[in-house]
Amino acid sequence: MADLSLLDNPVWNALTTAHHILGQVRGLAARYQDDISPLAGLAEPTAAALADLAALVPAGRGVGVVSPAALDIPAGDWQVLRAREIDQMVYEALAPQPTAPRPATPLIRLTAADVPDMVDLAKRTEPGPFLDGTIRMGAYYGLRSPDGRLMAMTGQRMRLPGLREVSAVCTDPDFRGRGLALALVSAVAAGITAESETPFLHVKTENEGAKRVYEKLGFRVRRAVHFIVLRRL
Repeated sequence: MADLSLLDNPVWNALTTAHHILGQVRGLAARYQDDISPLAGLAEPTAAALADLAALVPAGRGVGVVSPAALDIPAGDWQVLRAREIDQMVYEALAPQPTAPRPATPLIRLTAADVPDMVDLAKRTEPGPFLDGTIRMGAYYGLRSPDGRLMAMTGQRMRLPGLREVSAVCTDPDFRGRGLALALVSAVAAGITAESETPFLHVKTENEGAKRVYEKLGFRVRRAVHFIVLRRL
C-alpha cells in the first residue's frame, strides 16, 4: 500500500526519491531540469527554502511550486505571477472501469519522434506545461487519426515511491466528444496499477466536468494543494 502522505508535498518527494535523477536539489528546495518541467518543491514552506530555490533558478526564469500550504513570498527574489489551489485526486478502484470507451484507432506509445506533435498539442490545449524533455518523466500514450494527426494524449509525470501521476490529458479540439481522454486516462491508470503503483492526478478545483470524468474511472478527490507560479527576479 502506497504512503499517500507523500502526496501532500508531491514535487519535493518525487525529486528526493524516484525522480532524483531528473532534477536538482539544494538544501530545502528541488526543481526539475529546465527542459523537463518548470515544477519545483520545497521541504518546508519557509523563507530559507525559498532562498535555496532562488539559488537554483536563473534570473528571469519561472517555476511552478506545489506545496501543502500557501507560501508567504518575501520581497526581493521573486515575482508572483499567479497562485491558486488545485485538487489532487487518487485512484482507488481495484481495476479500470468498464465504461471507458474503446477508440477506433489503436493506442500508441509515444516516443521522442512524437515530441514536436506532443508539444504542439499541449500548447493548443493547455493541459499544463509540456516541454521537449517532459517525455522523460514517464510513459506517454496517444491516439492518431487516419491522416496521422495526434488527436489526444495522456501520460505519466511525477513519480514517487508506489505512486505515479497521470498528466498531460488533452484532446485536439477537432476530435473532442469522442471519449478519447477517458480511454487514455483509463489505459494509463491501468498500466500504473499493473505495476502495483497507485495513480494520482491534479485538476483545477473548478473543473467539475473533468473531475466527473475521473470519478467515473475510480479517482476521488484527496485534498487541495497550493500551486504558485514565480518568476526569479
